[in-house]
Amino acid sequence: MAVKATEKPENKHESHELLESPEALADQLSKTEEFVSKNKSAFFGIIGILVLAVGGFFGYKYYASKQDTQAQADMFQAIFYFEADSLQLGLNGDGNNLGFLDIIDEYGSTDAGNLANFYAGVSYLKLGEFEKSIAYLESFSSSDLLVQARAYSLRGDAFMELKDYASAAELYTKAADYNANKFFSPTYLMKAGIAYENASDTAKAIAAYDKIIKKYWDAAETSKAKKYKARLEASAS
Repeated sequence: MAVKATEKPENKHESHELLESPEALADQLSKTEEFVSKNKSAFFGIIGILVLAVGGFFGYKYYASKQDTQAQADMFQAIFYFEADSLQLGLNGDGNNLGFLDIIDEYGSTDAGNLANFYAGVSYLKLGEFEKSIAYLESFSSSDLLVQARAYSLRGDAFMELKDYASAAELYTKAADYNANKFFSPTYLMKAGIAYENASDTAKAIAAYDKIIKKYWDAAETSKAKKYKARLEASAS
């Protein structure tokens, strides 16, 4: 027991000496310098890799920012055509200005390239090319909760046109539940209810209408939801 009692103070003394003694610190620095000298190529190799990694990260961030700025500028005319309902020009460009498809090809990894997917998806939906619409809308993602919900609903519209009612209902429900709110969720739930009816899923259709009635009782869609729910319940009895 006496031996163990004397060991602790000795260790503490050594630790204390290392922290406060200039001689001990100089000795440690000397050992570090010796290690670096012996392993110079490996040491500076690691430093070089770290410098390249940090430089590459910030270089990429700068490049991505410049690319996004350029993509936004290039997409201006395409958006103008879209808003004027000149959808083919918006999609394919006019020979002098890029269209949404060009923006996606050239700037696909930028925010503007991502947004071009949304515009392309809506354009194809309006043109009646529903499978293309679904593909581009599926490639779009947004941190804006309302816009993302809108994208889900638009994909649902395309599936409705293709008579894939189950997929449409699933997307409408997803839109309604995504950042659920009294302004848009009731509309998406009404679409979901109608899609479920077309898919012959009466129980889920009733559930969608019932959710409007109970959760969004003051919404404009509530009276229609009550009527549709009553009709389904009457036909099921």
